[in-house]
Amino acid sequence: MSNTNESDFRDILEVFENPAPHRDFTIEHNCPEFTSVCPKTGQPDYGTIVFTYVPDEVCVELKSLKMYLQRFRNEGIFYEAITNRILDDFVAVVKPRKLRVESRWTPRGGLNSNITIEYP
Repeated sequence: MSNTNESDFRDILEVFENPAPHRDFTIEHNCPEFTSVCPKTGQPDYGTIVFTYVPDEVCVELKSLKMYLQRFRNEGIFYEAITNRILDDFVAVVKPRKLRVESRWTPRGGLNSNITIEYP
């Protein structure tokens, strides 16, 4: 399991100028093939990450978002921690007016989990 510095992940995210910064509008990105590793068992965890945000000055560039999320593939981290970390990284780089990050995990052992965090 990786012990990669969090800023190494954050540095992958890129942005572009918001084409309508004078207006509130909502962007939703769905990432249905998210993978990380359970820190207890070492088994892969599979889920969907959903970003719903109102941009301010910039928007996230999608290729960089995909590359950022792929960095978690070998990362041993609990669902709650990964969802909070994704929100923190997104806010640090994109600085949205509003953000909601949902992680929806596929069932394992008869249970599935959904984690939702909002900013501010």
